[in-house]
Amino acid sequence: MGSAGHRIDREIHVRPIRLLLVEAQRLFRQSLRLLLEREQDVTSVLEATDGHEAYQLALEHQPDVVLLDVDLPNLEVESFTKLIRQFVPDTRTLLLARYDEDSRIVAAVQAGAFGYILKDTDQADFLRIIRAAVRGERVLAPLIPDHFLRTVPGAIRQPHEEHPTLPFSLTDREREILVCAAAGRSNKEIADQLCVSVETVKTHLHHIYQKLSVGSRVEAILTYLKPH
Repeated sequence: MGSAGHRIDREIHVRPIRLLLVEAQRLFRQSLRLLLEREQDVTSVLEATDGHEAYQLALEHQPDVVLLDVDLPNLEVESFTKLIRQFVPDTRTLLLARYDEDSRIVAAVQAGAFGYILKDTDQADFLRIIRAAVRGERVLAPLIPDHFLRTVPGAIRQPHEEHPTLPFSLTDREREILVCAAAGRSNKEIADQLCVSVETVKTHLHHIYQKLSVGSRVEAILTYLKPH
């Protein structure tokens, strides 16, 4: 192996890397996992197929980097990025995208994502971007074209901290339950904290979903985090 290989060997022993791969397509997800697990500094690669599973795993395992597919069904990447930034602040989000001219990338970067990786990126660049994110470096060039940076002023700055605003139509108890859910608590943990039954928590969540016009827990949490 040449000098470049030796440089990589020195780099990968700097610190272990824990990753969370969020991708719905099984073959692509498994292929990425096999690629990543070959690297000596990658100690674990968790897999999630949807936003709810990804959020729970991120809360539980505190990965260094979340690799998030922008095309994941029923998931708004900007809101999910804010969710990770607020509740798992030491985890960095990198987007997996098919095209670099995608408005979702712009919004997610402004919300705190560390950059993106095109799905046809060279393997060496793919690994380089992940390691840079682990070091806390925002990798927006050279992969992001000049016109992207010109049209997104301030994209590489840290986003302003935002305080989530709950929809006014929720009752005080529904607000309490939604805040607990956003903090990663299970139905039983919420019930214990609020001194109610699990069935009562489920009923309140059902009412929350109806009022917010969503169909799942993670959608409700993401709606909760959107500015209103």
